[in-house]
Amino acid sequence: MKMTDIAKMANVSKAAVSLALSGKPGISDETRAKILAIVKETGYLPRAMVKADQVYGLSRTLRFVACTNSGIVSDHFYQQPFFMELIHHIEEQCRANGYSLFFSSVPYDQFEQTVEELETEHKSNGILLLGTNLSRQQIEMVERKQPNLVVIDTCIETMDANFIVMNNKMGAYQAGKYLLDLGHRQIGYVQSNSRMYNFDSRKQGFLQALSEEGVHLPEKYTFTVSPTVVSSQEELKNSFMRLEDDVPTVLFCECDYIAISTMKSLYEMGYRVPDDISIIGFDNIQESRIVTPELTTVHVEKLKIAELAIAKLIAGADGREQVRSKMWIDTHLVIRDSCREIQVK
Repeated sequence: MKMTDIAKMANVSKAAVSLALSGKPGISDETRAKILAIVKETGYLPRAMVKADQVYGLSRTLRFVACTNSGIVSDHFYQQPFFMELIHHIEEQCRANGYSLFFSSVPYDQFEQTVEELETEHKSNGILLLGTNLSRQQIEMVERKQPNLVVIDTCIETMDANFIVMNNKMGAYQAGKYLLDLGHRQIGYVQSNSRMYNFDSRKQGFLQALSEEGVHLPEKYTFTVSPTVVSSQEELKNSFMRLEDDVPTVLFCECDYIAISTMKSLYEMGYRVPDDISIIGFDNIQESRIVTPELTTVHVEKLKIAELAIAKLIAGADGREQVRSKMWIDTHLVIRDSCREIQVK
């Protein structure tokens, strides 16, 4: 029996069967239940799970858990470029190592209850937790349910747990140094209105770079926007209008989504990038190469984060890894067309 056979029996697409088996969102609960009932009745086992004992309670299964809210990790976060690329690499690493991956998107107000139910009903060999917007208490709760835990996209240095995160401070520091080398001194900062570890660390690194050169970031040059909107934002446009002619020569944006939104906002106001104002982002999502001009940004090693996270989980599942660790993955600058050199007066 093949996946196409399951799809025919359930009267759904092959893609719907794939979503149901991986636990990913995108189909209704009714459709998911129908597909899984057929899978259980027929004993169908996907190729990626051939070493597993059964569809539920798999002997070689890892679980990816994300907590959704109205901030960075929204209900449709998996459609955002950064998370989409990261999840793709995680799935590839699981498949390459003979593990299946269950994808669990958990509402913020039901987080503790849902995680407990997931691990009680279908025990995994380890959890890869997207810690972007989670507190210490929430992470500790997950660890009590599944000790073989790796947390990505945040880091709590004082907690006894495995964390893997990009070197946010280094990346923003690199961006700051680059802008200073281009001659910029009237520097602006576009930050997220939802705060988290990554953004706070980036701000620290960027301000450190400026401080070492004796450059101050004026409060009037600090702008706050939504981090998940790629269209123009009225709040940013209004803030620029209040500056009149006293605008910065460059803007550092805490992520590429913010950078793209900023570029659109400035374009609507008649500013040209980089002729009038330079823009630099962070993350190096695929869209950063599609916009015009192509975006200069900080590259995050999403593949390396996925590789290390899955390797750590598998080592823990096999009993080979007892020491917990925290890993920062270094970044590098990707220079494109959205920043220009200016003459220092």
